[in-house]
Amino acid sequence: MKYLSLFLLFIAASSAFAQPAPKPYGPLPTHGQLNWHETGMYCIIHWGLDTYTDKEWGYGDEAPKLINPSNFSAMQIVAAAKAGGFKGVVVVAKHHDGFCLWPTKTTEHNISKSPYKNGKGDILREYREACDKLGMKMGVYCSPWDRNSPLYGKPEYVTKVYREQLKELYSNYGPLFITWHDGANGGDGFYGGAREERKIDRSTYYGWDETWGIARKLQPNAVIFGDVGPDVRWVGNERGQAGETSWATYTPHAPDEGKKPGNGYVKDYEGTEGHRDGKYWMPAECDVALRPGWFYHKRQDDSVKTPQALLNLYYQSVGRGAALDLGLSPDRTGQLYKNDVNSLKAFGDILKQTFATNLAKGATLTASNTRGNNRLKYGAANLLDNSRYTYWATDDNVNTPQLVFDMHQAKTFNVIRLRENIKLGQRIDEVAVDAWEDGKWQEIAKATSIGGNRLIRLPNNISASKVRLRVTKAKVCIALSDFGLYKEPKLNDVAALIDNPKGHKF
Repeated sequence: MKYLSLFLLFIAASSAFAQPAPKPYGPLPTHGQLNWHETGMYCIIHWGLDTYTDKEWGYGDEAPKLINPSNFSAMQIVAAAKAGGFKGVVVVAKHHDGFCLWPTKTTEHNISKSPYKNGKGDILREYREACDKLGMKMGVYCSPWDRNSPLYGKPEYVTKVYREQLKELYSNYGPLFITWHDGANGGDGFYGGAREERKIDRSTYYGWDETWGIARKLQPNAVIFGDVGPDVRWVGNERGQAGETSWATYTPHAPDEGKKPGNGYVKDYEGTEGHRDGKYWMPAECDVALRPGWFYHKRQDDSVKTPQALLNLYYQSVGRGAALDLGLSPDRTGQLYKNDVNSLKAFGDILKQTFATNLAKGATLTASNTRGNNRLKYGAANLLDNSRYTYWATDDNVNTPQLVFDMHQAKTFNVIRLRENIKLGQRIDEVAVDAWEDGKWQEIAKATSIGGNRLIRLPNNISASKVRLRVTKAKVCIALSDFGLYKEPKLNDVAALIDNPKGHKF
């Protein structure tokens, strides 16, 4: 009987450890998209002729001699972004005025025709070197619309100018984590002296499949962002806010289906929330400028978003499974103004303080179900390590499990973080969190669309010795990779600005 019991225990243990991983659900992120999710926040940098003409969009006839900064410093700009907690920058290599900040072979309208460094300057190279030195990721944006080129609107522009510019950028300034595109395409411009309006069908003119193929070949680990995707979608506004529910999946529309100027294949309001069962993994990027404008204007020196405003945007973007792309605007000296630098630094300090300590670590965990009873591979303890891809999983027929965190003494927190192992798809629809208060469970929060990152910012501090997580709706068995309880400092100082445009000029 003794040997029989040991044999049965061995069989049971072997069966548990043989339990296969959950089957993936729905579309899955690529390697580049996983890298993008892990990046979370980055800055897009607008600096060029418009900085000196005090415009947002140049006409295309601006003289290159205007570019002659007294103290351009990519290091200062990138370091300020890093101090803010951002992990990368997107350099606007060419805006709609057609001026190229690198010595391109495709047009005379470039940095080599300016006085900067006696015509030997290369702004893209300086950013590349700064990113390498500071451990920051780099991406580029090269505007497809070119108000300077006489060829714009003709097939030759796409094949001989635009695609060649992309090849130069992708070949000489990598590695890139993102290639960035927007929806401004066609209209009035200089066009080599024609001074006329030129309209194009942006869904066909650029031959996107072939154009995107350049990035796929030269920068295979970079995601492609644009109004039309294909890897990261526009959130549908320039306020930096994703929907309270924001799915990582989306099904693009045909070019003639519900199309309006400025939104391509993504309907603005749908980009904000995505589609629960979208055909593609296409999460949202939330772009917003640190100032009212994208380029530097001296009159806006006192209109820089406060650290508190940036914090609100962080929870409304990164906290909803999207990414925050913050616009930076170096001034005419070639550096960020002191107000911009100070706001970034204070914002970064708040983030560091908030997420320095996971108050749930050290808790005793009691799960209602663990996949195959294999606590080593699928146990709830995986939620408290530092990996996004080790996870707590349940059996295939268990979609609504519960998990209790007993911290043995009262802990005070006001932020809850949840993440799924998105290598297995976006599986959870809804969760609720309870705190043990006054001898009973009290619900303190609900959330939808967990995905790669979900932050629940509570209106008040909660002090509790036990917390319970309930998955209330899921398509399939869960694969949750992270649970954290955090204390944001000085919550009362920023609470009044949450989702309140009147509290600060967004």
